[in-house]
Amino acid sequence: MKIRSKSNDKVELLMTPMIDIVFQLLVFFIMSFKIVAQEGDFNVKMPLGFSGPGQPDLSAPVPLKVRLVAGPDGSIANIMFNDQSFGTEFEALRNRVISFLTPDRTPGSGSDNTEIELDCDYDLHYEEVIKAITAVSGYVKDNNEIERLVERIKFSPPRPPRGG
Repeated sequence: MKIRSKSNDKVELLMTPMIDIVFQLLVFFIMSFKIVAQEGDFNVKMPLGFSGPGQPDLSAPVPLKVRLVAGPDGSIANIMFNDQSFGTEFEALRNRVISFLTPDRTPGSGSDNTEIELDCDYDLHYEEVIKAITAVSGYVKDNNEIERLVERIKFSPPRPPRGG
């Protein structure tokens, strides 16, 4: 048995079922989409603009200043905390931050109000900046408990390179 077809028969594509399927897929993907919170804890403090006459808010705490001076090879040459030099030891910087926080409160409690501003040389290696952030943000106690010191860290505007 031979199947015969007429040569003038046209195959029509029905668009309505295709559009229905596309809309069903669209609704499925919209309904199954999960919004995930951004990974990490990014406490970024953006500067506030002033909309009118008046003075800035003076009740905000003054940030502590940590100055990191680079040597000729990019390593740390000097660490200064509020214009007091500590040499090149980050442990001394941590101890100074702890002693600064201790008169008012114990380290880790209420540290949301304290802010440290890092002022780094242009030529300073990135590893040294990370060591400074680690020294002022906290440490691990002997019993493997984390002691938080300062959680709000900001950077001062970059200084121009020494050669330029």
